[in-house]
Amino acid sequence: MQSTRRERVGWYFYDWANSAFQTTVITVFLGPYLTSIAEKAAGCDGDACDTAVIHPLGLSIAPGALFPYTVSLSVFLTVFALPVAGAIADRSAHKKQLLALFAYIGAAATTAMLFLTGDRYLLGAGLFLVANIAFGASIVVYNSFLPQIADEEDRDRVSSFGWAWGYLGGGTLLLLNVAAVLSKDALGMSTGEVARYSLVSAGLWWAGFTTIPLLALRNRPPQAEALTGGGNALTDGFRQLWHTLRGLKAYPLTLFFLAAYLIYNDGIQTVISLASQYGTKELKLDDSVLVPTILMVQFLAFAGALLLGRLARAIGAWKTILVSLVLWTLVIVVAFFLPAKQAVPFVILGGAIGLVLGGSQALSRSLFSQLIPKGKEGEYFGIYEISDKGTSWLGPLLFGLAYDLTRSYRIAIVSLLVFFVAGFVMLAMVPIRRAIEQAGNTPPARL
Repeated sequence: MQSTRRERVGWYFYDWANSAFQTTVITVFLGPYLTSIAEKAAGCDGDACDTAVIHPLGLSIAPGALFPYTVSLSVFLTVFALPVAGAIADRSAHKKQLLALFAYIGAAATTAMLFLTGDRYLLGAGLFLVANIAFGASIVVYNSFLPQIADEEDRDRVSSFGWAWGYLGGGTLLLLNVAAVLSKDALGMSTGEVARYSLVSAGLWWAGFTTIPLLALRNRPPQAEALTGGGNALTDGFRQLWHTLRGLKAYPLTLFFLAAYLIYNDGIQTVISLASQYGTKELKLDDSVLVPTILMVQFLAFAGALLLGRLARAIGAWKTILVSLVLWTLVIVVAFFLPAKQAVPFVILGGAIGLVLGGSQALSRSLFSQLIPKGKEGEYFGIYEISDKGTSWLGPLLFGLAYDLTRSYRIAIVSLLVFFVAGFVMLAMVPIRRAIEQAGNTPPARL
């Protein structure tokens, strides 16, 4: 079944819909807001929290470590959930309905952050766990449509345009929330109240715009390669996942690429999710600087995804990703030396992040789609999604541990260098053309 322009446009719109969660919730508002609630529960505020602790589930941790630890825990849980979701998607003739299920669960949990007030940091952590796991599961199903709507030569362009559309959508909602932050006095609201309603707006945006891809995308029968059992999609999904994990050894180059991606994208996702916490707590920048800068990043990421997509058509996706990882390494080094309470250097660095951000992720997705055996798209993207779009875990864990041990956000941010350096080395070692052929696919002209 061939795809149509209408279906592709509908597919782009799910990136538009879910990116509100990525930008407004993960990147900007939830980290600082949940940290402030944890600090209130610890009986301290800001600089007075250097020695304070909170006790979630009987543990003793610094309030500033709660959000990165929560992100890490959510991903630990997705390690089990997302590959199974992908296996079920491959076996189901109702993939579009699965997308709706996961999207609306995540949107509902995000909207419920309306009740995140006072010192209810456990409620905030719990809602984020549900929302982030559902978010990841929906992306698994969404990504598995890509090989069905674009051929090998067109996949980099389609993936890059989807990412660009997502940054534009996420940036549009963030623009509205920035206006609310800057107008908080006129609205008669505190910064915390604006943050809370901004979180709610992301859930409503996510749910509302998800209706567009649900109307445009078409279900397709599962390919014969995915049908190895005779039961229902759920039980056979678990069974097929086990076969896939065992069968990965038949595609060692795909596995090696996946390992490289999980490492370098963990670093990218950690920078995205914790940038606002670093800006507020270490650089002492207020929302009037931080939020507009992150908004600028979203729109520059739209342009960056298209620009790196063009570069990939000239020199190949693999080489373009390697270039982007060198730029990410420079970003981390510069971030470590940024002076506190100075907006201009932070804004300049944000511009650099925006230009490299969208393209490195979009091209990784399209390149990985070339390395998947036919009929296994959902399962492989389930494994891939463990470190995609807000579901990294090693980076937040390392960031949280570094801060917990040193109480220095600068040490925490520079610790992320290891992900970009190791990811670059591993990706450079992948013979990418041979890897695509090993998976049974036809390599594009340029790699």
